[in-house]
Amino acid sequence: MRVLGIDPGLRNMGWGVIDVAGSRISHIANGICHSVGTDLAVRLLSLHEQLTDVVHQYQPDHAAIEQTFVNKDGAGTLKLGQARGIALLVPAQAGLEIGEYAPNKVKKTVVGVGHAEKHQVEHMVKLQLPGVKINGADAADALAIAICHAHYAKAAGGLEQALRRAGA
Repeated sequence: MRVLGIDPGLRNMGWGVIDVAGSRISHIANGICHSVGTDLAVRLLSLHEQLTDVVHQYQPDHAAIEQTFVNKDGAGTLKLGQARGIALLVPAQAGLEIGEYAPNKVKKTVVGVGHAEKHQVEHMVKLQLPGVKINGADAADALAIAICHAHYAKAAGGLEQALRRAGA
């Protein structure tokens, strides 16, 4: 299973690709899509094009996206929601299975603590993907999201297999 993790952001959208084979997780690539321009529509288009290129280049089977919560700045939350729409749209256009995870669930899965700091998340990602060169904090978060999805998708796949065997 190849998983694309996406950390949505309007200015910087982190992405990370991992391969999962049984309990083994290996790093494929990671990076950050930087929005270009000042007009919101142009910035969203640039994110769409860059993320589409990532999907075409790495051919993932699954995508995992961090959920967004409303914060104090309503306008900022709305803009982030639009960027998150791009993060959902691109994998959907490619026909990928998509998982969505709350930030605390990602942190708890990767670090063991739901309110972990960014540096703790990056440290644990490096431990789980030895030798990885992470291209920034947003890419580290995206890899953590992909690792979280690998954990839960694997569990769901095992449940589906068990249910099929029980029904056969």
